[in-house]
Amino acid sequence: MKLIVAVIQDQDSNRLSNALMKQNFRATKLASTGGFLRSGNTTFLIGVEDQDVSKVLDIIRDNCRAREQMVTPVSPLGGNADTYIPYPVEVEVGGATVFVLPIEAYHHF
Repeated sequence: MKLIVAVIQDQDSNRLSNALMKQNFRATKLASTGGFLRSGNTTFLIGVEDQDVSKVLDIIRDNCRAREQMVTPVSPLGGNADTYIPYPVEVEVGGATVFVLPIEAYHHF
C-alpha cells in the first residue's frame, strides 16, 4: 500500500479530481496555502495499491500543468516598507509536488 500526497494549485483541483474519479480512484482533498506566493493550493491524499502508483502519477502529471503567471511580491516583514516598491514578476506556478509514502494499512469505512 502507498499513500500519495499531491500538492497542486487550486486551478487544477477540479480537473484532477474528475480524472481520478473517472479512473475509480478515491481521494481526500484538503485546502492548503503555499508558502512562497501564499496562494491557494489543494492537497490530495490518495491511498492505492503498489501496482496503481504509476497510473495515479500519470493522471496527476496529465492534469496538473505548470504555467507562467505575473505576481506582485509581498512586502517584506520587519523591513522598511517605505522604500519597498512592488514590481510584478513572472513566476512559474502550477504543476504538482507529489510524495509517495509506504503505509501499513488502508481502511475505508
